[in-house]
This record gives sequence, structure tokens and C-alpha cells, in this order.
Amino acid sequence: MIHVPVVHSMTNGETILASADIGAAAERIFRALVTNEVEHWWGSAETYRMVDWSADLRVGGRWTVTVRTADGKDLPASGEFLDIEAPRRIVQTRAYAWDHPTLGRRQTTVAWLLEPIADGTRVTICHGGFAGLSDAATEHAEGWGRVLSWLQSYLGTGSRTVA
Repeated sequence: MIHVPVVHSMTNGETILASADIGAAAERIFRALVTNEVEHWWGSAETYRMVDWSADLRVGGRWTVTVRTADGKDLPASGEFLDIEAPRRIVQTRAYAWDHPTLGRRQTTVAWLLEPIADGTRVTICHGGFAGLSDAATEHAEGWGRVLSWLQSYLGTGSRTVA
């Protein structure tokens, strides 16, 4: 038998839904998502890294991060926490402080749902706000697939058994 990590990510052109099973407790995953620990796992040398993470973890609190690209360009992003139910749910706005090629500076909303399962936690991301920008939704759906794969690799792989 082979254990295969599974990440699902899709879009209807307006909203993105992505999910992965991760072999870690919801509390551990929550901490990796809302602290500067994101700088340790979010990204790769070939794509980008998250740096300078800062968050005021409360409803109405702001968060900021800089996306440092593989070629050294710094691209800031930020948002506000709309809802926090530790360790099960985070809802936050998100916007780039630069002109993203497909999204511009449009504010979107990301909801993280962490659901305990037998061998860890199912992490589901719902990212909305792409109406009229299906290319941006497709690009970000692919990106969320990468993010969940990085999180799986960092914290533990949830997998399906294939005979």
C-alpha cells in the first residue's frame, strides 16, 4: 500500500475552495497560521517566502506580511481579522498593496476551517471576492493548493491509503 498526500483545490471563477487532511492537531495548525511561524513554512525557494509577518489576533485586528519573490522583490499584503474561533476558524480580509497582475488591489475574504478528523485535522479554505476575475480565481486556486501542500509537508501529511 502507498500513502498519497491529497490536496483538493477548485474554483467556480468567483470563489475558491481548497482542502487537505493534515496529520496534526487543530491547535498546532492554528498556531502555524496566525503567528510568525508562517515564515518557516509558507513558500519555497523557487516561488516566494513570507517574511515580516505581524498580526493583532483579535476581531478587528490587522495583519501584515511581505511576500518575497524568488528574485528578491518584496510584495506587501495585509488585511483584517473578521472572525476568530480558536482553534477552529479564522476569517480575514486580504489585499495586496501592489498591483497584482490578475487581481489588482481588490480586497478578498479568506475563511480557514479546521475540523478534527481521525488522524489529524481537515483544513478547508474558502476564498471569495473574485467576481468578474476568473483568471485571478484560477491562479489563486492553484496557489492555495501549493500552500496546503507546504503546510502538509511542514506539520505532517494527511493521506489516503491506495492499494
